[in-house]
Amino acid sequence: MKQETILSMVDHTLLKQESTLDQIKGLCDDAMLYKTASVCIPPSYVKEAVKYVDGKIPICTVVGFPNGYNTTEAKLFECENALIDGAAEIDMVINIGHVKDKKWDSIEREISRLKLICKKNILKVIIEACLLTDDEKIKLCEIITACGADFIKTSTGFSTGGATKEDIALFKRHVGSDVMIKAAGGIRSWQDAEDFIILGATRLGTSALVALAKSQPDELSSY
Repeated sequence: MKQETILSMVDHTLLKQESTLDQIKGLCDDAMLYKTASVCIPPSYVKEAVKYVDGKIPICTVVGFPNGYNTTEAKLFECENALIDGAAEIDMVINIGHVKDKKWDSIEREISRLKLICKKNILKVIIEACLLTDDEKIKLCEIITACGADFIKTSTGFSTGGATKEDIALFKRHVGSDVMIKAAGGIRSWQDAEDFIILGATRLGTSALVALAKSQPDELSSY
């Protein structure tokens, strides 16, 4: 698989707590150069990043990140504020405690309300799969499908584990045909990326792949 194809599916990501505006601008420069799907950045930098890229690449940001236990009202405010600032894509974290409590109606209402605010903007739902049983993951596949969200996403990258091939295969079997899959967390090689894509992921949350492309400028077309 060509590196250009893989990079076109990457949400080039910088969500570290110590991220600076200069680092965000550098992330955007690399994403524009390598034609990634988007940049995924902290909400506080969205407005400045939107102005900086001037429509050349979509800006993605996070809501309820990384723990997901914010109130729904707080998440709704975060989402609306991010969209006003110019974000094109929202990656939100569900309430994991509500999953453990089997508060399925609450989870469904929250996702549905966020999708209503997003309208045609992309909503990705982070379920933090490393903390869940397979039965819980399957139930969330059903809920996310019913809510009309655009993506199910494996991980924040801030918990005990990232994307696994087993989870991507499970998602592919259980989400509806209109729900896409984002693998995030721990994707550090071209082979990892290709494996996830073959299993059904259409987005990859990572910063490592652009770094690899930068370190291999003469090998960009293939690996």
